[in-house]
Amino acid sequence: MTEPLAFIRANAMLQAPPLVPEIRLHLASEVLPLWYKTEAELGREGVPPPYWAFAWAGGQALARYILDRGQSHKLPGASVLDFGSGSGLVAIAAAKAGAKSVLAADIDPFAAAAIRQNAIDNGVTIEVTTDDVIGRAGPWDVILIGDMCYERPLAERLTAWLKERARAGTAVLIGDPGRTYFPTSGVEKLATYNVPTSRELEDRDMRETSVYQLTA
Repeated sequence: MTEPLAFIRANAMLQAPPLVPEIRLHLASEVLPLWYKTEAELGREGVPPPYWAFAWAGGQALARYILDRGQSHKLPGASVLDFGSGSGLVAIAAAKAGAKSVLAADIDPFAAAAIRQNAIDNGVTIEVTTDDVIGRAGPWDVILIGDMCYERPLAERLTAWLKERARAGTAVLIGDPGRTYFPTSGVEKLATYNVPTSRELEDRDMRETSVYQLTA
């Protein structure tokens, strides 16, 4: 079994996402080589693609919003869940914005290892889980979602749960660059950013990406 942290250190570099220079993450310097290496070295072990190695547009926009305007949503002192955390970018931003506690949830054990290391490198404390938390009530005051509406089954299941949480009083903030399965109703746009990206990941060099609050 390949050790996740050793793989991350060997194949990713500590660098800052373009929109969030305050935070440094272990990211792939080249997209396709890491993707192919993950498939070649880890495919037999059933490891998912290395989503943790890229700062996706929705996550960058949400992290930027949290750092600049998190007080508007009572983030300081809040209990926060970052769902589908990937690199941990949004979770780290929440911790830097003064959250009382932050739980980063990602079912990929390699993402979990990356989040733990990235948290250390940014001097923040984050709890990490690889459990599927969809459907749980949880003690969270705020749920953060960065760029998770790219696949229909997950998006539908996730949206139903988030609406349930919003109706129960949890603040739900979502960063999304116009993914196909993003909900078309029940959301309020809060801010829009132009996020530099890579044509290896997206179909353009810049993606207009918005941050929304779910209104249930």
